[in-house]
Amino acid sequence: MSTDSAPAAQEPDQEPDVPAAHAPPPGLLALCLAFARMSLAGFGGVLVFARHAIVDRHRWMTADEFNETFALCHFLPGPNIVNLSMVFGSRLRGIAGGVAAFTGLLLPPTLIMTLLAIIYARLGDVEVLRRILAGIACAAVGLLIAVVFRMMTPLLKRMDVVVLILMVGVFVAIGVLRLPLQAVLLVAMPLSIGVTFLMRRKVAA
Repeated sequence: MSTDSAPAAQEPDQEPDVPAAHAPPPGLLALCLAFARMSLAGFGGVLVFARHAIVDRHRWMTADEFNETFALCHFLPGPNIVNLSMVFGSRLRGIAGGVAAFTGLLLPPTLIMTLLAIIYARLGDVEVLRRILAGIACAAVGLLIAVVFRMMTPLLKRMDVVVLILMVGVFVAIGVLRLPLQAVLLVAMPLSIGVTFLMRRKVAA
């Protein structure tokens, strides 16, 4: 009895980074509503709430799958979170799923931003409003840093030294040395793909 109850008590604390954590794919309406909730909860920073909903709450993806999908969307033109909604929805429900996720993500914020733009045009010079927006900006940065650390968790668990070196190298090149993003990506992308291919080939052998 004691041996069966101990693992069950640890399940909620485990990171859902294994295929067994997958939940059944949602319907089109559920997919649209899920992304609508993400966009409303993450006003100004949807990535934080998208990862929490997709990986932790609904378990539609593992942590590794989310990182890989977001990495792909990061290298595509356009806003990352919009790319993610299309790729994620299409992966679960085809083209209709991509459209449903895309609609749920953009429709509520578009309506709200239209209303806020009208209000800001009238009250944008108010000093209290400027201070409120400055505080919101600080909170948004904190949320972004938090989700970056969450996305790093699978890499840190596996302790892939080469992968971590590549990640730090890209960060230093772009964030510290201020090298052009396009030039860094042209070097980092083929290098990371080649390293990953060699590592997986070595494991398979």
